[in-house]
Amino acid sequence: MAPLTGKTVFITGGTRGIGRAIALRCAQDKANVVVVARSASSESPIVSEIIGAGGRALAIKCDIQDEAQVKSAVDLAVEDFGGIDVLVNNATILVLKKTTDITMDEYDLMSRINTRGTFQVVKYALPHLQKSDNGHILTMCPKPQLDERWFRRNLAYSTSKFTMGLMAFGLSAEQRVYGIASNTLWPFSTIDTDGLAECGNAEFQERPRKPAIMADAAYWIVTQNSREFTGNFCLDELVLRESGVTDFEQYNVVPGTKLSELSRDHMVTDEQLERLSELRTLAGQE
Repeated sequence: MAPLTGKTVFITGGTRGIGRAIALRCAQDKANVVVVARSASSESPIVSEIIGAGGRALAIKCDIQDEAQVKSAVDLAVEDFGGIDVLVNNATILVLKKTTDITMDEYDLMSRINTRGTFQVVKYALPHLQKSDNGHILTMCPKPQLDERWFRRNLAYSTSKFTMGLMAFGLSAEQRVYGIASNTLWPFSTIDTDGLAECGNAEFQERPRKPAIMADAAYWIVTQNSREFTGNFCLDELVLRESGVTDFEQYNVVPGTKLSELSRDHMVTDEQLERLSELRTLAGQE
């Protein structure tokens, strides 16, 4: 059987973009895939897409800011599929503004979704993940870094995403005794999603990659031994290169894009870049 056959994967923000791509990748293993989002319903296209990819699907309307809705969503997933084996914290809000420009409503929204919302979903999923024989938590955020360049322009957003990283790292330590892995995943390049289109930065949108690269990297992470692979801050291309992938043209939105021409995401660490350069050179692709 494939690694996720019969396993239940719970994905926040799973109806579009990166969350949708992860849902469909897991469905190929005949997994039970639960997607929660404010726009989700039994009529959502993602339901038929998951079924068409080979999985069993459940789409639940849920605002992760609301504790009662989160608890209900987790209960419904367990009622339908008997448990939760993988939690993917994908839901997030992006507001790229300086402190003087951001409104408090925007700040509060990022806090409630990126940090509090993520913590809330984890809290209610944990009792079920602790019963899994290979429980995984995967959070979409970068490695926290005390470097001024990440705070000069987008202080509120950077602190919210780095807080997600701190929580993910802390969960690895806290939940290790239960055999639950907690890792993070972040992209090297910008990813072609609705969120990217909404951010208004033309440079970011010029030569992005497809969400499939994040989905393939996420799949590799959550199919590892949870007692051995935990506490890692992962980069999508780095994960895939180290797992043996060599064809990265397949992920380009603009065919023929060179590695040096990709629209770079921010918050990638110097250490990750150095390791990535080494692997690209070894593959003759630098």
